[in-house]
Amino acid sequence: MAVLDIKKYPSPVLKKKAAPVSVFDEALQQLIEDMVETMYAAPGVGLAAPQVGISKRLAVIDISSRDEKYPLIVLINPSIVKSEGEIEFEEGCLSIPEYTAKVKRSENLIVRAHDRAGTEVEIEAGGLLAIALQHEIDHLDGLLLIDRISPIKREFFKKRYRKALKTEK
Repeated sequence: MAVLDIKKYPSPVLKKKAAPVSVFDEALQQLIEDMVETMYAAPGVGLAAPQVGISKRLAVIDISSRDEKYPLIVLINPSIVKSEGEIEFEEGCLSIPEYTAKVKRSENLIVRAHDRAGTEVEIEAGGLLAIALQHEIDHLDGLLLIDRISPIKREFFKKRYRKALKTEK
């Protein structure tokens, strides 16, 4: 296993829609293991393949530190098949370090995906799991946390981010 480099905003891979996974082989299993190790080392509750520079529809989520009934979840080619309600939650992102924003998401949803063995699974989720699922699926669709905030807040973020980059140099 290896800890992978997490791509940071504005890396182009983060804005690209990820390609579906079609082969469930040893290389995929290794990528899953590396992503899990990377997520725990970060530390985070979720990680999508584009965040480690691989444009595949693969994500891992583990919210067990906050909700023990949900162990590690591996999602391959996930899609939201039903959503309802609305909740606002303060989110952060490993690809946009030290930034959080309140984001409106569906409160409850059903996600259909494949597990690491290629078996189709359906996950009913609410609360933190629903938020994490939507956040990671957004990554697979080329959307970031900042794409879910108001245009004014997004412009403010971009100006502050550019200024921080200049300060680092």
